[in-house]
Amino acid sequence: MKKFVYAFFLGSFFIPALVKAQDPVSYKVATDRLLWHDNIDKQQKKLVDEAGAVKVSTDPALNLHVSNALIKRVDQLQMQIELDTVFNGNTKKKYLRSLEMMLKGFTDNFKNKDFGIALAQPLVDAFEEGMKLDYKNESVFPLIEREPYGVAKILVELFTFPTENPGVAPGRTEVLRKYLGLHPEEILKVLRNNTDLYFADSFIVIAANYDIPRFYDFAQARNALGDRIRKHPDTLVHTIATMANSKSGRLYMPFLENILRGKITMEDIDKVLTNEFAYYRLLVNTRIEYAGRLLPPTRDTARELKSLTDMMRKKAQEYFVNEINALHSENNEAVRFKRLEGLTAQELYYLAVLCEDQIYTSSFVKGVYPRIFQRMSNPRGDSLLLSVHADFFRKFIKMCAGYNTLNDFLGRIEKDNANILMKAFVIGLEKTKGTEEAVDVADSYSSIMDKNPELARFIRTEVEWNYEKNEIIQNRKGITIYNILKVLFQSADTSKKVDVSAELGIPPVYTVDLKSLKDDSSRIVMQAFFYGDEDKDGQNSFASFMANFRGNANWKVTENAEWVSIINNKNKNFQIYANKPLYGENDPEETAIDHLNDYLFDRNIQPSVYIHRGHSYHVKSTMRRLMPSARIVVLGSCGGYNNINEVLNISSDAHIISSKQTGTMHVNEPIIQALNASITAGKNIDWVAIWKELTGKFTSGDAKEKFDDYIPPYKNLGALFIKAYNLRINN
Repeated sequence: MKKFVYAFFLGSFFIPALVKAQDPVSYKVATDRLLWHDNIDKQQKKLVDEAGAVKVSTDPALNLHVSNALIKRVDQLQMQIELDTVFNGNTKKKYLRSLEMMLKGFTDNFKNKDFGIALAQPLVDAFEEGMKLDYKNESVFPLIEREPYGVAKILVELFTFPTENPGVAPGRTEVLRKYLGLHPEEILKVLRNNTDLYFADSFIVIAANYDIPRFYDFAQARNALGDRIRKHPDTLVHTIATMANSKSGRLYMPFLENILRGKITMEDIDKVLTNEFAYYRLLVNTRIEYAGRLLPPTRDTARELKSLTDMMRKKAQEYFVNEINALHSENNEAVRFKRLEGLTAQELYYLAVLCEDQIYTSSFVKGVYPRIFQRMSNPRGDSLLLSVHADFFRKFIKMCAGYNTLNDFLGRIEKDNANILMKAFVIGLEKTKGTEEAVDVADSYSSIMDKNPELARFIRTEVEWNYEKNEIIQNRKGITIYNILKVLFQSADTSKKVDVSAELGIPPVYTVDLKSLKDDSSRIVMQAFFYGDEDKDGQNSFASFMANFRGNANWKVTENAEWVSIINNKNKNFQIYANKPLYGENDPEETAIDHLNDYLFDRNIQPSVYIHRGHSYHVKSTMRRLMPSARIVVLGSCGGYNNINEVLNISSDAHIISSKQTGTMHVNEPIIQALNASITAGKNIDWVAIWKELTGKFTSGDAKEKFDDYIPPYKNLGALFIKAYNLRINN
């Protein structure tokens, strides 16, 4: 960075002195080149603070690196160019301009991960070398080829004026090659319009290995790139191209790994393509084989494992689970579960774990779960898990806990082995991808604590041990996961009085402030969803619900053919809306819900309390209508517990009440009445007090058993885990 001192001499064509702030050496700058030196200074000033110190990083070493390269060294290059006795005036302007462009390239891009601060010195060195080559009209391509992408990208544009260096054109192609090497996700998009690039064939192979499903789509295209892919000699590329140009291509994809290994052919797969049962069996057997490869010592991840799993889930749901769910009202189990005949224990196991969100409670408890062990010659729980290489074992344990079959499952394992299994259930969560398996552990704990306190204590001890282990090795993910689990599991024992909100820094879990339920017009709005059913379940629930309001002087009921509005006479800002459970062709209740939602939307009425009533297969319809304004969500259906994650994706602060088992209006009604009483009285929602009051109403028999399966918001440990984890990761 320089400071110009102007001293004009009569009759002189030059203005003399440029005095450097860092360097006492002075030199004359021709008048017509002052602008170019000034432009360089302006770019340098972008790198320094008001005190003139380079501040591009919090690392002093990197700041010094930039200062030496782009301040001191650039200043020296300016002087070198200006005083050079070989360069003519235009040549000096050319390289001063290039020096400015080099600085601009750095200042504009150093924060980009493809460039970085550390390229400052290599960039200056390459520029100086390139300047010498360019002056001799020699190609700068060897430099561009040698340097990493960040340097090459800037360098290639520095030698284009007034005539382009012979190395620029091939250099741009080389820069593109370097860029695609860093960004394989861009390869196919670039090659689609540039199939004649010299590196096209080698990068087609890279693209195929990087993202097989996307590559499959490009291999289908009837264009120049598609043709080049189809003619490619590489085995993987050729195999994908063959699949992509077959009408059954997607059905082959799950077996890609074994096709490439020569263990199966597309002709072999053709034999089962039209038989849903046989095709599903082939998928399961392949998944079990792949799961075995994931274990030590091979630890080999098969290509397109996700495609295999997705296809298994699709076939399991469409052909098996949807069928047994649809027959939920069929009392004859032989008729309802006929579709499961002939399935092995392993095939039934995968039906369960892959269709967790779709399978009905009764479909699992009465159909899939018991048949797993009926199909085993030695019906042991550990034998089942070993036969699938423990694939999805945490998911299966979570489902057993949620559906109250865990004690039965563990009872099928010798106690020592059961303890080893539950230890494995807890350990190593820091090594798993994402947090789904940690959420499964959290979700399971309330059920385990209620049904097996001894096992709950064992799990809590294991969680505390894993927390301490991860603290010792300073595994951030592990510390986060196990600290949250430790706090949640301690809080599940209400006698310990653990304040989850304070410990984990999440919004209150024991109470809901009434103010948070109000919309912009100070209204508290509840929306209830009812569905018409052949077995009259939805109709009976609606009748029971409305009995609380019709004929009650505290409420004003207004209705039309499709829905009702219920307004509290004492607190007119408390409003309830519910659709009627119409039944008939084309699901008339769906139309009623849509018309009610249109009414609410047109009047800017935003519910903050949502009630779902009816069978679990109607939950998806309710979920589609849930709004981010939701603060309390009551999932009064069978297995509503399994929809917690979906609710939180819509409203991260929602308090959720759900059932792990069978939802019933005999429990739903008292819960709703307790909510209504608090809101009408203008009191904050106190879940502990409400649950204590409700517990007193359900003291024995079937009603108590059903109520015990309902989980209050402060015990929805999976939901609380997600809230706490997201908060910590995002902060």
